[in-house]
Amino acid sequence: MTPPRVRPPGTADERTQLLGWLDMQRAVIHWKCEGLEEAAAHRAVLPSSPNMTMAGLVSHMRWVEHCWFEVLLLGRPAEGPHFDDGPEDADMMVDGTPLAQLLREYERQCAVSDEIVSGLSLDETGRHPEFNASQVNLRWMLLHMIEETARHAGHADAVRELLDGGTGYF
Repeated sequence: MTPPRVRPPGTADERTQLLGWLDMQRAVIHWKCEGLEEAAAHRAVLPSSPNMTMAGLVSHMRWVEHCWFEVLLLGRPAEGPHFDDGPEDADMMVDGTPLAQLLREYERQCAVSDEIVSGLSLDETGRHPEFNASQVNLRWMLLHMIEETARHAGHADAVRELLDGGTGYF
C-alpha cells in the first residue's frame, strides 16, 4: 500500500515539519511505482543512464537512507553497495529483483531511519570516524534527505511518464 502523501502542518514545530516533508517525498517514490508492470520497472528510458530504472531508483533510495542514518549518523559499519569496491551505481543494479521486494526493503529501511531519528536531538552530529560527511548535524541530514528524496522523486516522475505515460502531481 502506498503511504499517504500529506504535507506537514504549516505551523508545526521544526522536527514535525522536517519529518513530514521527508515522509511525503518517500510516499511519492512509492506512488510513482504503483501499478507499474515488472518489466517496465527494470527498463531504462535514458540511453546515457542504463541504471536509471524505477527499480534502480527505489534501491538507491533504500541505500541512501542506510548510508546517512545508520552509517554516517550512528557510525555503524560502512557496508552495502555505497561502500563496496564494485562498479559505480552498484546500488541501482537490481536486475532480477522484483520491484515489490525493493519497495518493501525501502519501506523497512525508512522505518529504521525513523526509529534512529526519533531518539536524537536535531543538533546531534554524525559519529562515523572515516567520513567527513558524518560531521554534520541531524537537522542538516534531514534537510539533505528531503532534497535527495525529492530530486529522485522527480526522476521517478519523468521515468514513469516515459515508461507508460503515467503522470500526476505529488
